Amino acid sequence: MTQPTRPRHHTAAPSEEVVLGVDTHKDAHVAAVTTATGALLDTRSFPTTGDGYQQLLAWARSFGRLRRAGVECTGSYGAALTRYLHSEGITVTEVNQPDKATRRRRGKTDAIDAAAAAQAVLSGRATATAKSGDGPVEAIRMFKMAKSSAIKSRTQAINQLKAVLVSADPVLREALTGLSNSKLIRRCLELEVADGIAPAAAARHTLRLLARRILHLTQEINDLTTRISTAIGAFAPKLLERYGVGPDTASALLIAAGDNPDRMGSEASFAALCGASPVEASSGKTQRRRLNRGGDRQANSALYTIVLARLRWDARTRGYVERRTGEGKTRREAIRCLKRYVAREIYQTIIPPRQNTVTPASAG
Repeated sequence: MTQPTRPRHHTAAPSEEVVLGVDTHKDAHVAAVTTATGALLDTRSFPTTGDGYQQLLAWARSFGRLRRAGVECTGSYGAALTRYLHSEGITVTEVNQPDKATRRRRGKTDAIDAAAAAQAVLSGRATATAKSGDGPVEAIRMFKMAKSSAIKSRTQAINQLKAVLVSADPVLREALTGLSNSKLIRRCLELEVADGIAPAAAARHTLRLLARRILHLTQEINDLTTRISTAIGAFAPKLLERYGVGPDTASALLIAAGDNPDRMGSEASFAALCGASPVEASSGKTQRRRLNRGGDRQANSALYTIVLARLRWDARTRGYVERRTGEGKTRREAIRCLKRYVAREIYQTIIPPRQNTVTPASAG
């Protein structure tokens, strides 16, 4: 059942615009409704269920015309609510936690945070449109999460297998020494089962188990890679055709952009989101720009990986770095410029042509 958290302070006409703010949690969301001038109307708690979302929206619309909502944690606790509000035609804005100085002055409750979320939308402090999370990119995000954990587990299993060999019986160790990983795993799978609790028997059994685990995880990783490539092809068919772009880097960049990349107003917004936009670091007579250490670090890493691939295989990219270093820039600054160009190229690939108004530019 919904629980009111504080009494209503103001009233609004049915035709007046209102703004919704939501402080999200695992089991319950606390919502606040304010007028267009920032006056708090009411706050209330709702369960994180399908019925709870319907109750929340009906309650908010009872105060007036609802078009905008500010929601905290739209990528975690508030993801399902964000998808529901989007489906109902509500523009959802991602809201960060309140300013610490304000929190110290006013205190902290869920109701205060919900009201602050609505006021952040009204004041313009929160402007980032939330990801819709209802298309192929959301599927890519889940596949990539599972693949990352599978790769980590496989690496751990390989390390454990080799650690067992270090202390294994000399006869067994010498029979498996000098093999590549793939051959080593196949040989371990072929080991005969030895009964008993002797160290030699335990080593053989452990090697078989670890080899089977590694093989299973490899099959899982290959399956997820295929699914990721299929989803990328459905969302951005030409992305994997870009030089140096593979399934892992493409998925990281698409996850940063979201299922609704049109929420970004320009390719400069995408570059800033990926941490590839230059940041002014000028002072006095020194005029320079530095690396952007913000943004999505996985997307930034993907851009760096693409640049490294092009530096190794693309003559134009190597020529660009040589020219910029000849002009006095460091290699790091030249790579920063390349990441910016790659971000522009990726943006032009994932945004539909009718929405893309940026003039194409060379990535090298």
